[in-house]
Amino acid sequence: MSQLIDGKALATQIRQEIRASVETRIKSHNRAPGLAVVLVGEDPASSIYVASKRKDCQETGIRSFGFDLPADTTQEELLALVEELNEREDVDGILVQLPLPSHLDAKPVIEAIHPDKDVDGFHAFNMGRLAVRQPMLRPCTPFGIMKLLETTGAALKGLDAVVVGASNIVGRPMAMELLLAGCTVTVTHRFTRNLEAHVRDADLVVAAAGKPGLVKGAWIKPGAIVVDVGMNRLPDGKLVGDVDFEEAAKRASWITPVPGGVGPMTRAMLLVNTLYAAETLHGQRGAGSAGGKHPKGISENR
Repeated sequence: MSQLIDGKALATQIRQEIRASVETRIKSHNRAPGLAVVLVGEDPASSIYVASKRKDCQETGIRSFGFDLPADTTQEELLALVEELNEREDVDGILVQLPLPSHLDAKPVIEAIHPDKDVDGFHAFNMGRLAVRQPMLRPCTPFGIMKLLETTGAALKGLDAVVVGASNIVGRPMAMELLLAGCTVTVTHRFTRNLEAHVRDADLVVAAAGKPGLVKGAWIKPGAIVVDVGMNRLPDGKLVGDVDFEEAAKRASWITPVPGGVGPMTRAMLLVNTLYAAETLHGQRGAGSAGGKHPKGISENR
């Protein structure tokens, strides 16, 4: 049987470390980091997730600025709010909760967030930095997965890694993170022929397709590491991943559970990015200095 990679425990540890760092900042007469969370509409899943993020901020001492907008908010109104938050010196990170209502286009909203406040790591600038091995603010889920892999003690260099799913949020940045770690990476997607063959050869599998049970347990190579990003709600209410967990756990050396694996780490890395933005990208901004400049390499005129 495989060993579980406990994302819940690691996320708790990370929040404790962030709390200590924030307390140190305040004792040094610096302001607490600030995270602005924008929620448009009343999607139940999004509302629950946003509430969890705000609770995480409270626990760690990060200031949370909530902006709950009505479902009929226009594209222009949302972009105006993002621009306002870009200029606020007490805001280090801006998170616009996705998905947005159907009449809104998320792409220009993400691009409107200044790269040094893009704590989700979705902006093309931050994706590009990761691609050229100069990461700044890293996409939270892949970043969290790399932290989970560290806890296994496995040597990643040279491993054959397969990423199942090629989304901008997980699959593509995950591949870049694994390349940085020295893996040989294959990204599979809906046009991939013979997914089973790719998975069977993999030393490391990251499943992020959003399809329950897509990766069969019998496909897992004995001793492989399995990371399941999927969060799928079945008709009976049960939450399952993209991997057939019971069978995969009999073959893998390490495996993440669902829930309790990747999910808590995504939230934790959002806080890590917010603290990083405050300490490294914004320095003493808003703490009595003349800060407010953007980091080197980022144009003031987008």
